[in-house]
Amino acid sequence: MSLPPARVPVRVREMALADCDRVSRIRVLGWQSAYRGLMPQPYLDAMDVTADAEQRRALFARAPDDVLHLVAEDESGEVVGWACVGPYRDGEVRTADAELYALYVDTGRSGAGVGQALLRESVRRCETAGHARMLLWVLKGNTRARRFYERAGFDPDGTEEPFVVEGVAVPEVRYARPLNG
Repeated sequence: MSLPPARVPVRVREMALADCDRVSRIRVLGWQSAYRGLMPQPYLDAMDVTADAEQRRALFARAPDDVLHLVAEDESGEVVGWACVGPYRDGEVRTADAELYALYVDTGRSGAGVGQALLRESVRRCETAGHARMLLWVLKGNTRARRFYERAGFDPDGTEEPFVVEGVAVPEVRYARPLNG
């Protein structure tokens, strides 16, 4: 199953270290918006863009070669979305499957096709790398994200696990999609 083209022109490219501040802003505001009511509100309120950017720079600088960070830019060159993919992590073991670790879109661009463009390129890159399937985790209560992934050919595979945030178990559901690589 393929995704339709973005409704606004976007260019997807590999992320650069200089993109970390913008990516962190997108990520933090995305969490605060998408996970309201699904995670403890004090945790979401305490998220800090500056602190996240410092952590993002450190993670980006030491990312293994098989982890790919992508950003989507609008017509003016502003970063409006971010995705990260790499080998599926089964605990500490990396498998032959691919995993979409993260996909966030600027909250003001939601529904414009930015996420579709990032997901489409992530799938393409994972197929080219020879992965047979892509997996991802999504909060069970995040119905908007679940619909997005289902429209893109992902299905829940029956695996669930809690994601613990400030002592609160937030259930996650694993989705899978075969790749054509």
